[in-house]
Amino acid sequence: MPNLLIVMIKHYIRISFRNLAQQKVLSGINIFGLSVGIACFSLFLLYTVHEFSYDRFHTNAGRIYRIVEWWQGGKREPGGYAWAYTPVAPAMKRDFPDVEYAVRLKGSDCFVKADNKVFHTSITYADTAFFNVFTFPLVYGNAQTALQHPNQVVIIREKALQYFGTVNVVGKTLELKTNNAFELFTISGVAEDLPANSSVKFNLLGSFEHIANDPMVQQSNSNWYMTIGMQAFVQLKPGSRLASEPNRLDLFRRKYYPDDYKPKKKQEREDVQASFRLQPIRDIHMNPTIEGGNEPKHVWILITIAAAVLLIACINFTTLAIGRSAGRAKEIGVRKVMGSQRKQLISQFLAESFLLSILSAVTGLLLASLLLPLFNQLADRELTFSLNRFPELAWLLIGLTILVALLAGSYPALVLSSFKPIEVLKKKIRIGGSNLFTRSLVTLQFVLSIGLIISTIIILQQLAYMRTKNIGLNKENLVMINTEHLDKKIYPLYKQALQNSTGIAGITASEMGLGAGEGQMGSGFRDYKGELQGVIQYPGDYNYLNTMGMTLIAGRNFNPAISSDSTNAVIVNEALVQTILGTTPEKAIGTQILNAKGDQGTKTIIGVTRNFNFEDLTQKVRPQLIYRPAAFEPSRIFVRLQAGDLRSKLAVLNETWKKLVPDAPFEYSFVDEKFDNFYKNETRWSSIAGWAGGISIFLACLGLFGLAALAAVNRTKEIGIRKVLGATVTQVVGLLSKEFVKLITVALVIAAPLAWYIMHNWLQAYAWRINITAWVFVLTGAFAILVAVTTVSVQAIKAAMANPVKALRNE
Repeated sequence: MPNLLIVMIKHYIRISFRNLAQQKVLSGINIFGLSVGIACFSLFLLYTVHEFSYDRFHTNAGRIYRIVEWWQGGKREPGGYAWAYTPVAPAMKRDFPDVEYAVRLKGSDCFVKADNKVFHTSITYADTAFFNVFTFPLVYGNAQTALQHPNQVVIIREKALQYFGTVNVVGKTLELKTNNAFELFTISGVAEDLPANSSVKFNLLGSFEHIANDPMVQQSNSNWYMTIGMQAFVQLKPGSRLASEPNRLDLFRRKYYPDDYKPKKKQEREDVQASFRLQPIRDIHMNPTIEGGNEPKHVWILITIAAAVLLIACINFTTLAIGRSAGRAKEIGVRKVMGSQRKQLISQFLAESFLLSILSAVTGLLLASLLLPLFNQLADRELTFSLNRFPELAWLLIGLTILVALLAGSYPALVLSSFKPIEVLKKKIRIGGSNLFTRSLVTLQFVLSIGLIISTIIILQQLAYMRTKNIGLNKENLVMINTEHLDKKIYPLYKQALQNSTGIAGITASEMGLGAGEGQMGSGFRDYKGELQGVIQYPGDYNYLNTMGMTLIAGRNFNPAISSDSTNAVIVNEALVQTILGTTPEKAIGTQILNAKGDQGTKTIIGVTRNFNFEDLTQKVRPQLIYRPAAFEPSRIFVRLQAGDLRSKLAVLNETWKKLVPDAPFEYSFVDEKFDNFYKNETRWSSIAGWAGGISIFLACLGLFGLAALAAVNRTKEIGIRKVLGATVTQVVGLLSKEFVKLITVALVIAAPLAWYIMHNWLQAYAWRINITAWVFVLTGAFAILVAVTTVSVQAIKAAMANPVKALRNE
C-alpha cells in the first residue's frame, strides 16, 4: 500500500508538471502572483514575530520584572511610568526575601576619546548584578567582575571596532566626558552586539558606583519623589509570586510614602491613586499602558493588511486556475470515462495546487529575502530570516504554504472534478467565468485594493497637513545644536563669535530642545478651580521668542535690563491663560501664579504668546510657560538661518564651533526635521499601505487577466458570430469589458464607505486633522476602472482580432 501511494504521488506530480508546461504563460503568472503574495505576507509575518519576541532571549526572562509606578483614578486614564525612583530597587531587594537581584539603569549621553579621536555616543550605568540578570554574553572579559570598579566600562563589539579597529580591547583605556572634563576608564569587557529585539540597550556600560557621588544622584538616593531618568529591574527567585501579589507591594509603598495615605482635606483630594507594579520584561515592548510601550493593534493591523494581499493573491490563483483549466474539460471527461473517480480528480488538482504553492513559496521566500533591506527601511527595524532567533518561523511558513494550497486550490478542484463526462465530450460544458462566486472573488479583490489605496491617500494628506500646519513657531531654517555635557560658557562665546556672520538671522539657547525625542520639563500648578494642572516649562534666553518666531499677543518680551525678568517673570501661552487662570490674555498680564508645591516661588506673567505645538498634532496644546533662569545652563543652541544656501551657512557654524570646542563634534539637527520625526509611524504606515495597495492592484489585475481569458474562451462562438455580422474590434472589446467595469464599480461602492469609516476613526486620534473629501474616492475609483479596463482590453483585443471562421469551426 505505501508503494502504491508513492507511485500515485509521483504520477500526480508528473501530470502536474506536464500541465504546467503546456500553459507556460498562465502558469508563470500564477506562480509569480502567488509568490508576491507569499513574499509580502512572509515579511509582515517576520515583523510580527519579531515584535512579539522582545526580551525572550534572556535565560531567566520569566523571572525578570521592571518596577513601574501605576496611576489611576480621578480624570486620568490608568497608566504606568517606568522612570523609577533611585531608592526603590535597593529597598525592594532589602524588604522582599524573594527578590534575588535588583538592578538600576541610568542612561546618559557622553563624549568618547579613543586613539585621539572624539565620538559622541551613549553610556548606561548599571548596578554590579547587571550580568546576573540580563543575558548579554561577553566576547572578552569576566561578566562577574566587569562592573566592580567605578571606572570600568563594558563596550559592545560594534563600538570596539569603531573606536579601536579591533574587538579584543580588554585592558585598553578610553576617556569619557559626561560633564565638564574627560575621565579615564578601563575597558573590562566586550559584549556581543545587542539583539534587535532587546528592550535594554547600551553602547557603553559603566558601573553605577561611578555616578553614586554625583550631587543629583546623592540627592535622589533619599528622595522618594525625585526621578532622574532611571529604570529599575528585579529578578525574583524561582517560585516567587510577588508580581501577582498587589497587597504586598501596597504595604511596601505605604512604608515609604506614609504621607500619601494620610487623610486629606477636602480641597486637596484628587482621587488619584499610585501603586508599584512589577512588569514582566517580555511585556515591556508591546504594552501601551506603560509609558514607552508600543500598541499591539498596530502590529495586528499590519498583518491584516498582509493577509488581505495574500487573500488577493489566492483569489488570483483561483481565477487563473479556472482559466488555465478551460481547455482541460475534455481531459476530465476522458478520465471519467476511463474510470477515474471524483476523489482521484480532486487529488490530482490539489496536487497541482500544492506543487504551485510550494514553487510559489520557495520563489516568494527568495523574493522576500531580496526585498528585506527595503522592508527594514520602511519598518525601521533590523530584521533577518533567522530560524535560530525565530524558530517558530519554520512551522508558520510550512503552515502558510499548506493553507495557501488548500485555500487557492480547493474551489478549482471541486468545480472541475464535478463535470459530467457526457456533457464534456459533447462540448456542452461551460466553465462559468461570470458565475456569482468568481464575480464575488473579483469584487472582493478590488474592494481590498481600492480600500488600501484610499487609506494611503488619506494618510498622506494628513501627513502633509501636519508637516505644513502653522504650529505657532517658525520651524523652517532653524538649526538646533547639542551642547549637553559641555561647558555652559560655550553659548555666550558661540553667540558672540556668530554675531557678525552673514546669513545668521538670530541665535538663542534653552535648557530644553524641541521636536521628537527631546523630552519635557514641567511642574504642577493649581488652576482657578483649585485642581492640579501640569504646565510645560521652557528655560530660555532673552531672545528666545524672537528667534523661534513666536508671536506675543499681550504684554512684553523679556528685557535683560530688568533684573526681575531673570528671577520671577514668565511668558505664558494662551492655553495656560485659559486653563490655569480662566481669563483673557490682556487681563493675565501682571497676574502671579504659584507652583503647586510652592518650591519655585511666585511667578509674574509679563507676556502671553499665541499657542504653539511643541508635541505632535495628536494632542491639543497644553499650558506652557517660558522663563529666564538666573543660573542659565543651556543644553541646546538655536540658530535662525536666513533663507538661501544653507550649506555655506552650516559650514560657518561648523568652523566657528571647531575654533571654540575643538575636542567635541559639531552635532546639529534642523528643527523642522525633528518635528517631522513625530510622524515616523504615520510615514511608515503610508509607505507600507501604499506598497500593499500597489501590490494588491497588480495581483487583482492578474486575476482579471485570467477571468478575461476565461470569458474569451467561453464566448468564442458569440464573438465569431458578432464579427461575421459586422461588429468592430471596439464593440467586441466593450462587450467583454462591460461586465468587469460593473464589478469594479460595485467594489468601489462597497470599499468607499468602509474606507471612510476606518480612516474617519483613525483621524480621531489627532487633535488637528483634515476633512476627508469626495475627490479621493472619485480619483481612486477612476484609477481602478482605468487599470481594470486596460488589463481586460489586452485579452479582449486578442479575442476580437481572432479569425471568426476559425472560431466557428472550433465551436
